[in-house]
Amino acid sequence: MARRPFDPPEPEPWSPAEAAGPIEPYGGRLICRELRGEARDGLLRRARRLRRIPVARHVASDLELLANGALSPLGGFMTREDYRSVVEGMRLSSGLPWTLPVVLALPEGEPDLSPGEHVSLVEPGRRRILAVLRADDVFRRDLRREAELVYGTADPRHPGVLRLLGEGRRLVGGPVWVLRRPAPVVPGCQPDPVETRRMFRERGWRRVVAFQTRNPVHRAHEYIQKCALEVTDGLLLHPLVGETKPDDLPARVRFAAYRAALAHYYPSGRVVLAAFPGAMRYAGPREAVHHAIVRRNYGATHIVIGRDHAGVAGYYGPYDAQAIFARIDRTALGIEPFFFEDAFFCRACAGMATARTCPHGPEWHVTLSGTLVRQMLRRGEAPPPEVTRPEVARVLIAALARPQATGRRLEPRRGPGRRASSR
Repeated sequence: MARRPFDPPEPEPWSPAEAAGPIEPYGGRLICRELRGEARDGLLRRARRLRRIPVARHVASDLELLANGALSPLGGFMTREDYRSVVEGMRLSSGLPWTLPVVLALPEGEPDLSPGEHVSLVEPGRRRILAVLRADDVFRRDLRREAELVYGTADPRHPGVLRLLGEGRRLVGGPVWVLRRPAPVVPGCQPDPVETRRMFRERGWRRVVAFQTRNPVHRAHEYIQKCALEVTDGLLLHPLVGETKPDDLPARVRFAAYRAALAHYYPSGRVVLAAFPGAMRYAGPREAVHHAIVRRNYGATHIVIGRDHAGVAGYYGPYDAQAIFARIDRTALGIEPFFFEDAFFCRACAGMATARTCPHGPEWHVTLSGTLVRQMLRRGEAPPPEVTRPEVARVLIAALARPQATGRRLEPRRGPGRRASSR
């Protein structure tokens, strides 16, 4: 077969033994699109002569997940056949379940690409080359229809829809060769799927439950995670550190809080804390399935799907992210979801519970909304220990408290009379 005028070398694949773990990678093998060594250096020199296309932060995150195999079996950005199949039917064109489009939009004003053309993908502003893309397909999309099908709404107040509507209508699909990754958000704590799989092998874990979060761990999280640990060998605590909403807490602050909780309240040797470099879409039910797929590639056999997983208040029902799994081929998906209801501290029970296990009314339940907790922390106030562990609260207050703010500690009432608010 004749070589293309510009034909990058293929990345060296991980062997089945290197990628072995408690569960087979999605699609059968890890598809890692990162070049290393001399192959990487040679392509980087050639890439400097190519046309440059800037990418947004969330696209840079997708490039990292393509580099490390977390988006297996994808080897690049979707062409129109896969894109339409995913948006319309939640499947790749091969028939494998897949719920979110992974695409590259050409910026407005950027000239079209020719079929087979290679371009360099660069960080915005810095212009640092991240990857080379071969344009196998250039096509147009209907932004409103994609929003309605993927997010369930075209309302621009939805953060995922807002970002989508700000992107271009022209998409370019094709394989990528990743040459550089974005700087790690949490250095030393961002293992690739092949590394987490090795960790699980070395520990002898056969049943691994993943927990996705973008918030600091609180008592409800801790309760759910420990319930899952009762029936598995280990926990992959896998907080997302890519792009999130502006009002979400910074990733470094969240990680300090996770470490404080793990040091005092979790069994050593049964938890792997690792940063997940993906970006949030806030796509609710569809994103819940997506989170399951990528955690399978990291080696998890189970994933916790709780109340309003990956959702935005007012756009999804509290358990829509659980209901969607009934519409997915669970055999093909492979990874099993653990469904949990909203957890809370019940003063009558004197412990954590859910509506499935607690017979008492909401006046006995201690819950605070995430918004209220953030407001308290920024004022230097510790949330009730029934909501947030004191060690975690101290970390968050030290990072977020405003020196000029004052306020008294909010003490929950003892017994009846204090009604629960939403999380």
